[in-house]
Amino acid sequence: MSLASSLNTANSIFRNTSQQTAVVSTNIANDGNENYVRRQSVVVQTIYGASTTQNERSQQMALLRQLSSSTSQQSAQTNLLDGLTSLSDALGGNDYELSTSTYLANLQSSLQSFAAAPGESALASTVVTDAIDVANSLNDATKSTQALRAESDAQIYEQVESLNKLLAEFKTVNDTVVRMTATGGDASDYLDRRDTLLKEISDIVGVSVNMRANSDMVLYTSDGTTLFETDPREVSFVRTYTYDATVTGNSIFIDGTAVKAGVGGNTDGEGSLAALVQLRDVVAPTFQNQLDEVARGLIEAFQETDAGGLNPLPGLFTWPTGTVPTTGTVQPGLAALIKVNDAVRSDAGGDPTLIRDGGINGAAYVKNTAGSSGYTELINAYVDQLSADRAFSADADLKTTSSLLSFASNSIGWLEELRSNATAAEENKAALYERTFQTYSSKTAVSLDEELSLLLDVEQSYKAAAKLVSTVDEMLAAVLEMAG
Repeated sequence: MSLASSLNTANSIFRNTSQQTAVVSTNIANDGNENYVRRQSVVVQTIYGASTTQNERSQQMALLRQLSSSTSQQSAQTNLLDGLTSLSDALGGNDYELSTSTYLANLQSSLQSFAAAPGESALASTVVTDAIDVANSLNDATKSTQALRAESDAQIYEQVESLNKLLAEFKTVNDTVVRMTATGGDASDYLDRRDTLLKEISDIVGVSVNMRANSDMVLYTSDGTTLFETDPREVSFVRTYTYDATVTGNSIFIDGTAVKAGVGGNTDGEGSLAALVQLRDVVAPTFQNQLDEVARGLIEAFQETDAGGLNPLPGLFTWPTGTVPTTGTVQPGLAALIKVNDAVRSDAGGDPTLIRDGGINGAAYVKNTAGSSGYTELINAYVDQLSADRAFSADADLKTTSSLLSFASNSIGWLEELRSNATAAEENKAALYERTFQTYSSKTAVSLDEELSLLLDVEQSYKAAAKLVSTVDEMLAAVLEMAG
C-alpha cells in the first residue's frame, strides 16, 4: 500500500467515524423519546472500492400499523368507560344509592308503614317526602344524562378540530417525505414526525395505512372511508350546545360519510370519536328512555280514577300536561318533568292524607267517602301497583313486561353490566396497547447500552485511523531525512 493510499484510507475512516459518531450521538440524545426512531450509520463499499456510510432508519411498518390499531381501540374503550363512570358516579357510584331504584324501595316501605297505621298523618308526610325523593332522583338523573350528551358533543367538536389540524400538518410532512425520498435526501426527521402524527390521528379515529411510491402514505378510516390521499379529506361537525331528551345530535362526516357509533360495553368502535358518538347517541338516550319509562310507570301506578273507575288523572305523581301518558310508550323527557302533586305537599298547602283517601283531583275522585282513619284500600292498591307487571317500551332495551320496581332495578343492572364490561375490556385493550408499544419500541427505540457499545467501536476505528496517520507521518519524515 502506498503512502498516498494509506492517507486516503485514513481520511475515509475519519469521515465515516465522524458520521457514525453524529448518528450515535443523536440516538443517545433521543433516548426515552417514544416518537424518535433509531438511526443506524452503515458502512458500505462503493463501486470504486471506497468505503462510505449510509444512514438507515429502524422503521417497522407492520408494527407501526399494529400500534396505530391498538391506540385506536384503547382510546375508544377509555372514552366509553369514562362516560359510563361519569353516569354511574352521578347515581351514587358502585352502590347506586342516589338511583331511582333505591328511592322507590324507600317509597314502597313507607307506603307499607302507612298502610299499617293509616291514621298517622306523620306517616303520610313520610310517603310524600319519599315520593319527592323519587321524583328528584329522576330529575337529577335526567340532568346528568343530558349533561353527558352535551359534554360528549363538546368533546367531539374539540376532537374534530384537532383532527383537521393534524391532517393539515400531515399533508405538509408527507409532501416533504415524498419529495426528499424521490431526490435521495434524508427524510428521517420528517418520517419521525409523520409517524407521531399517525399515532395522534389514530387516537381520534381508527386508521388503516397504505404505502405508495417514494414513501407516500395514504390513510383510510377503519370502515374504509378515505381520510388522507395526497390531500386531507374534510372532517365536518356542527356542535349542539343544549341537550334534552328531544334533541338529536349532529353526525360527524369524514369525506361525506358519517362516523358510526361503537357498539357494546366492549366497544367495537375505534378512536375517541366512535366512543363519544356511542355515548351521546346510544348509551345516554337508552338510559334516558329507561328513566322516562320509570316516570311514566309512576304516574300510571299512582293515577286516580273517579267514583266510576273512569277519567284517569295523575295522582301522587304528575307532570305539566296533567294527563296520564300512553301505556308502554316512551314520553321523551318525562323524567325531567315529573313531580309530586302539590295537592299532597304540605309545603305547597296540600294535604298528605289524600294519599289514603283519594281526591287529589277533587271530590269526584275521593275513595274514602266515609272519612275513616283506618281506610287502607287505596294505600294497599298503590303498594300492589309498584309490584304489578305492566308494559314498557322496547326502546328502553329492557324487558317489555315487568313490575315498576323490577324495571327500575333492571335499569341500574343494565348500566352496571355495561360499565363492568367496559372496565374489563379497557384493561384488556390497555394491556394489548402496552405489549404492542413495547414490541414496537424494542425494534425502533434507542437502547442506551447498545449505542454506548457502538460508540466504543467507533472510537476504536478512530484510534486505528489515527495510528495509521501517525505511522505514515513517521515514514514520510524518514523519507525526507534520507533525501536530506
